Amino acid sequence: MHEKPKIAILILAAGESSRMGEKVKQVLPWKNTTLLGHAVTQAKASMADMTYTVLGAYEEIIKAEVQFEANAIIQNSNWKDGLGSSIAAGINYFSTKVLGYDAVLVMLADQPLIDTNYLNKMIGNWKGNPFKIITTQYESRSGVPAIFGKEHFSELQKLNKDFGAKDIIASNENAIFALFPEGKEVDIDSWEAYQELWTKSNN
Repeated sequence: MHEKPKIAILILAAGESSRMGEKVKQVLPWKNTTLLGHAVTQAKASMADMTYTVLGAYEEIIKAEVQFEANAIIQNSNWKDGLGSSIAAGINYFSTKVLGYDAVLVMLADQPLIDTNYLNKMIGNWKGNPFKIITTQYESRSGVPAIFGKEHFSELQKLNKDFGAKDIIASNENAIFALFPEGKEVDIDSWEAYQELWTKSNN
């Protein structure tokens, strides 16, 4: 581990959000931007070295609505294989480009209450415990956002199922350092959930 560890954020935004009907979840309005735009903004303002977004379904629609830095988009042609395939696509990209990251923070595009402060809290905890997997604590499990050190990259490259990194978290139980998100972990998985959270955040 060199003096200043390099960490990348990987935003997973490749899915087609079938429960949204004809709506493209990634570009639904949020604050003064979109759900994905908001996630990118929060990530870029954090202590991470670089933010990447994995796209698949609706790629052209999303690129027309969200501003990305050059070389900040990773394409996942296997997006139909679920979240795990997007994580694998990101790690493969890092490996191919020899980017030398010491860790990756995996986050979703549909958790709009996850903010820069929470991401920085995660990164700070990982820097203090670089051999731990920093996870977000849910009621009965640990999940994303989560930070994995480079010693887990080979495992992440093999993911291809919809539960993403769940198996890696479960098989490394002794290495988990879970943070309590205090309600920020809520995700938008339906049109009704979006409307409810939108209303709450604008009151």
